Amino acid sequence: MIPYATAAEAEAALGRASMSQAEAAWFHYSATMPDHWLFCHISFVLLLVYTLVPLPLLLLEKFAPAVALPYKLQPLVRIPPAASLRCYRDAACIFLFSIGPLRLVYPAVVKMMEIRMGLPLPSAGEIVAQLVVYSVVEDYLNYWIHRLLHTKWGYDKIHRVHHEFTAPVGYTMSYSHWAENIILAIPALAGPTIVPCHIIVHWLWFSIRLILGIDTHNGYNFPFSPTKLIPFYGGAKHHDFHHYTGGYTHSNFAPLFTYCDYIYRTNKGYRYHKASQAKLKKLGENNMEQGGGNAFYGGKED
Repeated sequence: MIPYATAAEAEAALGRASMSQAEAAWFHYSATMPDHWLFCHISFVLLLVYTLVPLPLLLLEKFAPAVALPYKLQPLVRIPPAASLRCYRDAACIFLFSIGPLRLVYPAVVKMMEIRMGLPLPSAGEIVAQLVVYSVVEDYLNYWIHRLLHTKWGYDKIHRVHHEFTAPVGYTMSYSHWAENIILAIPALAGPTIVPCHIIVHWLWFSIRLILGIDTHNGYNFPFSPTKLIPFYGGAKHHDFHHYTGGYTHSNFAPLFTYCDYIYRTNKGYRYHKASQAKLKKLGENNMEQGGGNAFYGGKED
């Protein structure tokens, strides 16, 4: 709750003649709203993002497969709509179940993370810098937690649920054991704890992280995707291989970026796979040029 009764008081406290349009909108929206309601907005925002973002590709594959399948990483695998619905239902139930405990620990979380809810709003440069820090911190910690989840005990007891889908779709991003959802919240919260932010940046960070997580699980490699402009971003082709090779895989543990897999040499299987694909593709093209008929080419398109 903003501690100013009027916009004039807020402007005087900021030392300005007037607030920006964004600050004025934030003042009118949040001035009388309790802080715990502002904090809990994130639950509803994430549920909305998780519900809507995977839908376009699922509908495209269902009703226009000729358009979608050329870009699908595992085109021979078609996930039935009922399985996607079950995936969404189970993940959403676990997510909603977590809202109650979140409300209970709210005062401690806000105090620990030093989340700001008032004015002024952060600048664009501050927002970008914080999001970059959060991404790097989360990716590094998530990489090591992911490797631990692929130990025999971690996989058999927890992580195997997430790997029920060897050809993932967007909704499988959050389809996992309830304990895994809690564990993986730790690296996501680490960045905002180290570098405190405004509640708006908090919402933005978790929304972007969820959208990118859905993107890495959507099973498609579109050459025109804007995510290809993100440095070191692995995308769906990087993470799809992780699911494709099964639960006891030793490849591609990084959730978003590729630098940890490169540094710690956990991309060797993936690099070998890509090299094998390239050889098979070249062999097939040579056979076609020599009149050898339809050459067989197996494996996923990279």
